[in-house]
Amino acid sequence: MNFKTGDTVLVIAGKDKGKEGKIIKVLRDKNKVVVEGVNVVKKHIKSNGQSAGSIEEMEKPIHASNVMIKDPKTGKRSRIGHTIDKDKKVRVAKKSNSKID
Repeated sequence: MNFKTGDTVLVIAGKDKGKEGKIIKVLRDKNKVVVEGVNVVKKHIKSNGQSAGSIEEMEKPIHASNVMIKDPKTGKRSRIGHTIDKDKKVRVAKKSNSKID
């Protein structure tokens, strides 16, 4: 998987298709990512002795195949490629061939 925490991605499939957000967490073993503001669900928290119960909104993971990186130059979605730059492997957006930081 070529995604990293902090990348800006666009959702291309699912109930949140068309939304964009930053990656909060990458789950490499499950091939999933958690994106800010995408796949938001309500979780009911049971009360215990110290705190009252509540309903919290949280982001759940979505499959990595349902998101694409946002091209830094054009702002459109793009695939990720790799090139060698000064003896270091860097990620580039395939659409504009610009470096992804």
